[in-house]
Amino acid sequence: MRDPRSIVITGASSGIGEELARAYAAPGVMLALSGRDSARLEAVAERCRAAGAEVETALVDAADREAMTAWLTTLDARAPVDLVIANAGISAGTGGGVESAEQARRIFQVNVDGVLNSVHPLLPGMQARRRGQIALMASLAGFRGMPGAPAYCASKAAVRVYGESLRGDLAGQGIGVTVICPGFVKSRMTAVNRFPMPFLMEADRAAQVIRSGLARNRARIAFPWPMAAATWLLAALPVGVTDILLRQAPRKE
Repeated sequence: MRDPRSIVITGASSGIGEELARAYAAPGVMLALSGRDSARLEAVAERCRAAGAEVETALVDAADREAMTAWLTTLDARAPVDLVIANAGISAGTGGGVESAEQARRIFQVNVDGVLNSVHPLLPGMQARRRGQIALMASLAGFRGMPGAPAYCASKAAVRVYGESLRGDLAGQGIGVTVICPGFVKSRMTAVNRFPMPFLMEADRAAQVIRSGLARNRARIAFPWPMAAATWLLAALPVGVTDILLRQAPRKE
């Protein structure tokens, strides 16, 4: 969809979500932005309004199924959604230890349930209109489980495979589905990492790559390409080999 006019972006208060909102902000565009930090979210909204967009915000946890359904169904009835970018997500590591059950479950709630909660309330309307686009924020970390971030890697792998399957299911209904797989992008999430991040990309550049790929209805938007190539190679190698290679990799805190 080259010219979406009604756009939903979850996790829009910082990082890639913020930059995507700013990239799409223009006269004639309606942006519905969600997040959990009211001050940051409103600051993003004001910048988008200054660019000419109509903006509404919602302080809602993507993992809250009832709240997301209420917000999105009301929104879609008023301004039928052309594009939803299920971007909300969290990350945490083990710090060299073992991930707690509470942390692992919360990561899955936001990163996986949050995606489902962002997509399914809008699907009936898109199917009825036979028009729409769905973008799911996965990660290059979803191609191979990395020591130090088991729940994060697994949650992003789930999102990736779900999106790939959903694309096939909806292909004949006029609805595009794209899986987004970034590498390291400057954000509040990556700012806490205490290890080298190869090919670290600015968030505004990442947003432009994503927007360009969505305009072409690409099945997968994976970037930056050197990191993507390295990740795919790692995933293709025998597990016994990658276990040895990753044994010395730095752990996420």
